[in-house]
Order: sequence, then structure tokens, then C-alpha cells
Amino acid sequence: MTPVPLSVLITGANRGIGLGLVKQWASLAGVKHIFACARKPDAAEELKDLSRNDARIHCVKLDVNSDKSILDAKKQVDLLLDEGTGLNVLINNAGCMIAEGGTLENADRSVYLQHFDTNVISVAKMIEAFLPLLKMASKECISDEWGVHRAAIINISSELGSIESNNTGSKLIRSIPYRLSKAALNQLTKTLSVDLAEDSILVVSVCPGWVRTDMGGPEASLTVEQSTKTQIQTALSLRKEHSGLLLSYDGTKLAY
Repeated sequence: MTPVPLSVLITGANRGIGLGLVKQWASLAGVKHIFACARKPDAAEELKDLSRNDARIHCVKLDVNSDKSILDAKKQVDLLLDEGTGLNVLINNAGCMIAEGGTLENADRSVYLQHFDTNVISVAKMIEAFLPLLKMASKECISDEWGVHRAAIINISSELGSIESNNTGSKLIRSIPYRLSKAALNQLTKTLSVDLAEDSILVVSVCPGWVRTDMGGPEASLTVEQSTKTQIQTALSLRKEHSGLLLSYDGTKLAY
């Protein structure tokens, strides 16, 4: 039987891929705590319904662009976790993509900065805050094998951040800073995979595919359920050799 994590934290869990991940992790009986983080959880009706019907799902108020909000969320997670168990999986899903101001003809400095703040810096701050809990989970794990059952950071990235695969420039999406920020996120993943290897913490970037969400649009090829269900299967298969990689939602290795 594939071991599952006891606890999972997901940012941007109020809709789209984040909400889909909450549902898919909740489908696994062995998961005891799912921390579903959102800026305005009280306004996330579907997420609230899930939480009301499943005591394992905890709605946590979190604005990833606020250092104070991150620390407040960490305190709440501390209180809800079983003593001495730590956090097994941190999924950095919250992100932004803004087309206006992100083209060569209209390079808005504030738009570039917003992409990097949300898609890169906020991820680094989340990892900084929750790293002690991830280290605790890794240390307390009785298995020597790496994986989500031990300790893992999954950064939701994009193949659009791949330098090697970029054959369309800014034509595919009219947002240069989105590409840049996801490339930077992939570098963060690779760097931390090296830094955290001594703690047996697995770090990967995962491209969810082209998904029908507010960001992906109605023409996308995948439903949220298709993407997230496969993402969970991929997450459960992760081992030491995957750390530092950029993977597709189905586990296929993508070029950096």
C-alpha cells in the first residue's frame, strides 16, 4: 500500500486547482489534516461546505503576499496539528498571471513586481515559515524513504517557465512576467532541493497542465478534476530521485 501524508497544506485553495487539490487529498482516508488556505475563506462557499462535511479540512485565512498573514496562518496550523507530527506536505499553489502590462510594448514595472512577489517571493516566505514543521515531520518519520508521507514541498509551476521549451515567446500568453516568474520559481525549487537534501525533504515543481480555471480559460484541455486527480497520483509516487525536477501533472519530466 502506498503511504500517504498525515497532513497537507494548500495555498490558493478557494477555487480552481487549489480547491480541486483539497477535494482529491480528502478522498484519501489516511490523510488526517488538510489545511485549505485562502485570502478570504469566509467568502469561499464551496470550500466552507467541504470543511463543514469533513472535519479533516481546516479553512485557514492566508494572504501569501503578507508576511504577518503567513505567520498567523502558521500559528493556526501549529495549534491544529497533532503534537510532534509536523507538516508532511506544503503545496504552494497560489499564483497570479496578469496580461495587461506584461507585454513588450507595455512593460508595467508594477505588474512585473506583482508576479515576482506572488509567484516567487511569497513561495520563499511560505517555505521559510513552515520549514520547521516540515523538518519535524521528516525527522519523526519511521521510514527512510523520501516522499509525501515524509516531507515534501510541491511548487505549482508551469512549463511556460521552461527556458528550453520556449519556442513561442510571448505569443502563447501575453504575459512575459508570468514566464519569468515561473522560471525563477523553478530555480527556487532546484536550489532548495539541494539545500534541504540533508533533511530528507523532497522539493519539486509541478506543471498542472492547461486547466479550465479562471486563469486557464474555457478553452483549456483539462478539467480541474482531471488535473488534480492525476497530480495526487504523481505526488504519491514521488521519491528522492524526483527532488529538484520540474514535472508535468502526470509525472513526466519537463525541461528547465
